[in-house]
Amino acid sequence: MTQDSKKKPNILLITTDQHRGDCVGFAGRKVKTPHIDDMARRGTVFSSCITSNIVCQPSRASILTGLLPLTHSVCDNGIDLPEATGEAGFAGSLAASGCQTGFIGKAHFSTHHTFQPTGRPECQYSEPEFGADWNGPYMGFNHVELVVEGHNYWLPTPLPGGLHHSRWYYGDGLGDLRNERYKTDLGPPSGAPQTFRSALPAAWHNSTWIGDRTIEFLRNQGDTPFCLWASFPDPHHPFDCPEPWSRLHHPDDVDLPKHRTTDYDRRPWWHRASMENRPQGNAEVQALRQNFSRMPTQPDAQLRQVIANYYGMISQVDHQIGRINTALHELGLDDNTLVVFTSDHGEWLGDHGLMLKGPMAYDGVLRVAMVATGPGVVAGQTVQDPVSTLDLAATFSDYSGALPLGEHHGRSLRAIAGGVDGSTKAGFFGEHLDAV
Repeated sequence: MTQDSKKKPNILLITTDQHRGDCVGFAGRKVKTPHIDDMARRGTVFSSCITSNIVCQPSRASILTGLLPLTHSVCDNGIDLPEATGEAGFAGSLAASGCQTGFIGKAHFSTHHTFQPTGRPECQYSEPEFGADWNGPYMGFNHVELVVEGHNYWLPTPLPGGLHHSRWYYGDGLGDLRNERYKTDLGPPSGAPQTFRSALPAAWHNSTWIGDRTIEFLRNQGDTPFCLWASFPDPHHPFDCPEPWSRLHHPDDVDLPKHRTTDYDRRPWWHRASMENRPQGNAEVQALRQNFSRMPTQPDAQLRQVIANYYGMISQVDHQIGRINTALHELGLDDNTLVVFTSDHGEWLGDHGLMLKGPMAYDGVLRVAMVATGPGVVAGQTVQDPVSTLDLAATFSDYSGALPLGEHHGRSLRAIAGGVDGSTKAGFFGEHLDAV
């Protein structure tokens, strides 16, 4: 490719967290996602997209680097991505080719809750080392604005700690009020774990902040091509949806799972062990692991409320995606910007009697939505052959004409999205801990 730099396409990657592949309107479930559905009409849907890992940190490292977890070494949450490996990912490659690279939202390339400082900006003990003017670079991104406490088990870190979102959250003196509003349940009580209607106004929610900062980034771009990753922390648990999104889907109207049976005798041994055995560690660690990664099977009424809140969180992000796409159009950027929507991994949401994620690699956590729009992408096309979030790094390098700084385990999807490659892929690889 010998494109002039001004003609190189821009790239915008939009991701959600813990978002099932079938939980978008165009996939048939009763979740309201008009803006993602519009992208599906205007672009190509990859209906069999598989994540390379079923929890956050490894899957995000794979999206960035194009490498499987056993190669980039992040095999589970709590393991930091080596800086040299991260900097050789697609952001570093595109930055080296002249692109302005940016990241806004939840990164999770490094661990937040550590026992001691690690020197990483996402580490709770190292955040104060990064001053108020720090905006990168980080993992190949020239400009970053981070949401570190993306899920409200932990409220944003008070000043002088915290990073970009925390500084906004507390900077006007309203942080304590926001915390109180967040913790207030507008009810009625659901009876389901980690599920409530938060009184935090949507304008104060981190999804809105990410939408606002993404639009501001787009407005500040000149003629230099850009590559931006906008990363939303929802619909990851807790299922703490604010109004009006918490009332958008009535619990009686949501889809219950088709396969709710807890049939341990037909499942891998670790399925039963994960649900019946106690987590390892001291009492505090056991409670954390139990609450953060496991929920027991819920009765119909409670499960319907969980799903209604989960759908509402998705619709709230979808609204921000609509705002971002409108900004692209108003700024005259849409005709030359490749936009890709996907997620890091899925959510069981009651499948097989399970909630949340890991370590059982069932379809609900493995399959994620992927939609692409932009120059050279066929409109209204559905690709049913397997693809992977691992393919994004190679795809972005291909579109931008950037020479990859490292190897890729994935393949470029450019020709497939353009409708000129009918080749099929026999399968896919994913890794969790030391299993393939």
